[in-house]
Amino acid sequence: MAGSNGLRVSGLTIAAVLLAGCATSSYPPAPATAANADYNYMIGPGDAVNIVVWRNPELSMSVPVRPDGKITTPLVEDLPAIGKDASTLARDIEQALSKFIREPVVTVVVTSFVGPYSEQIRVVGEAATPQVLPYVQKMTLLDVMIAVGGVTEFANGNGASILRTGEGNKQYSVRIEDLIKGGDVSANVEMKPGDVLIIPQSWF
Repeated sequence: MAGSNGLRVSGLTIAAVLLAGCATSSYPPAPATAANADYNYMIGPGDAVNIVVWRNPELSMSVPVRPDGKITTPLVEDLPAIGKDASTLARDIEQALSKFIREPVVTVVVTSFVGPYSEQIRVVGEAATPQVLPYVQKMTLLDVMIAVGGVTEFANGNGASILRTGEGNKQYSVRIEDLIKGGDVSANVEMKPGDVLIIPQSWF
């Protein structure tokens, strides 16, 4: 699930949208609700996880998830963490530690959030600061725009679109200008893991 192979975004598709000019997007409007109620946060490279081993404080510590998606703790080397939720990783650590201690009980808490590449939100085009954001449950378009500092003076906000990688690169139109300049809350929509927000340039 995790890793850059999970994200299939066509550069030509994004380039075409960025050059779309002032015309309103021809894609269907993005659904107002998109969050999955059963969503579990998946661990990604750059996250930090706090590992607590009951009655074994010498084995309890906070460790980073390496760029290769693995973690290393005392007695456990190179354990894959990427793409797992905290509970799954805890069970894997218990299994690894069971070779050395009797019936280990492990709790894992994620304390720094980046997430797998396949679930990150990407903002490209005429955002004030185009960037990659970790997905947060119930994150909305407005949350994303606040995080990137809005749009540039050259943006065609109402011509923007969301490329939804989780739905086979289906594309939806969004009305950023109406939302952040006109205060139209009906233009605020929920994001999904892996979404790419594309903000084209206006020609006039």
